[in-house]
Amino acid sequence: MNFAATLLQWFKNNGRSLPWRDTNDAYAIWLSEVILQQTRIAQGLSYWQHFMEQWPTVNELAAATEDEVLKAWQGLGYYSRARNLHTAAQQVVELGGFPQTFKGLKALKGVGDYTAAAIASIAFGEPVAVVDGNVYRVLSRYYGIETPIDSTDGKKEFQTLAQSLLPTGEPADYNEAIMDFGAIQCTPSSPHCNTCPLCETCVAFREQRVNELPIKSKKVKQRERHLTYLYIEYGDEIAIHQRGAGDIWQGLWEFPQPELLAPSIGDRWETEAQLLRKGMKHVLTHQILLADFYLWQPKVRPQLPSDFIWIDKQDLEKYALPRLIEILLKEIPT
Repeated sequence: MNFAATLLQWFKNNGRSLPWRDTNDAYAIWLSEVILQQTRIAQGLSYWQHFMEQWPTVNELAAATEDEVLKAWQGLGYYSRARNLHTAAQQVVELGGFPQTFKGLKALKGVGDYTAAAIASIAFGEPVAVVDGNVYRVLSRYYGIETPIDSTDGKKEFQTLAQSLLPTGEPADYNEAIMDFGAIQCTPSSPHCNTCPLCETCVAFREQRVNELPIKSKKVKQRERHLTYLYIEYGDEIAIHQRGAGDIWQGLWEFPQPELLAPSIGDRWETEAQLLRKGMKHVLTHQILLADFYLWQPKVRPQLPSDFIWIDKQDLEKYALPRLIEILLKEIPT
């Protein structure tokens, strides 16, 4: 039995039962792919269900506000995905429906090769192979490929190989099969080689190089960044600020940072505020954040810059917040 046939047989016996696999609705499939780009299925499933309940069609998602979409996305991270999702929904509505080809789908905001291939093959039956982390891992181990997966040559090599293996009559099942195989069987660490139907012909298994593949040439550089936040509580109100473009968490809301306030306010909070947490560590892909968090309950309401707003503290749950702010909120005395 060849590689593709073995994977398809394995998938029939072991494939995961997921709600977006019970439909060929491009909207449901696209939504699942965007959510799962940087999210485990165990977490992403509940978000997918919530989005489908709140906005059952792409037209309804397109009609939502960006704030509503960001709020629904809260906790998933990589918020550019949510903004792109909203923009792409509006593009689809303008087009009168989802493009039905790989090339057409790639024209949507935030839709790259992998997502376009997944939607095109699963929703529309186009024979185009997906290549994601799972596919890189499975193919690099099985064929013993040492070309770095994050290099231009590597991406071309794996895409060409993946396409050559794709059974043109079963693109959806095959793409789902190889992704599930990588997620369940050929896992990043401690893969289940002893029960793998491909182990006898797997180069990495035969040469005992399973833990060495796939190869990456570049390491993500993380810079350390220190942040200070003030939870300014005046009566029943608190001050918040919406982050702008050009940095992390665009469009999300956070508490005031002292450097954004007038110097006169600095003199006050430093003597009056209570330190709740020092050096809270929060790791992002390219940054390690260390946050200090203060509670300040001034007797006189401070004058804040015009881009800050005062809200009833009970209404904070209506605003989309970064995960770090959610964590810091737990430090507020009850």
